[in-house]
Amino acid sequence: MFPYPEQYRLAAPPLITAFMVVWSLLSRALLGDANPIGFYPLFMLFPLVILLHGHLIWTAKGMERLDQAIYAFIHLSLAFVVWTFAIMHVNGHSL
Repeated sequence: MFPYPEQYRLAAPPLITAFMVVWSLLSRALLGDANPIGFYPLFMLFPLVILLHGHLIWTAKGMERLDQAIYAFIHLSLAFVVWTFAIMHVNGHSL
């Protein structure tokens, strides 16, 4: 089906994190401050990133599980910060 399915699976969490940034920039520009339509995808995307990392750890074999766990720890730490600032950006000045 895909020529390199493993690379697509490994790239999915960072691509979703990048989509969070793009979504927050576009939703605030198009919908205004604190529009619920801008928030709902953000609230779903971070748990999706967590689930994808869990899936990567679960399907890995042997010492590759440790590699996937370290990758998940580093990426989830950074993705949480990106997610938090994306929510703050969508919220805008409506606090």
